[in-house]
Amino acid sequence: MSGDVIICNCNEVYKSEIVKAIKEQGCKTVEQIGDVTGAGTICGGCVDDIQEILDSEINK
Repeated sequence: MSGDVIICNCNEVYKSEIVKAIKEQGCKTVEQIGDVTGAGTICGGCVDDIQEILDSEINK
């Protein structure tokens, strides 16, 4: 995954919004990302993608 792509189709949450929540809000879990952005809170289909972004950003 690269660039600014939609990660959560249900809530139209882009990758950049998730990265921003991690960097600026200190989110460390999928649940925290959901609280801040709404991603992963409806159907859950994007939860694995959110976790992948979290792992990538936290391990930088």
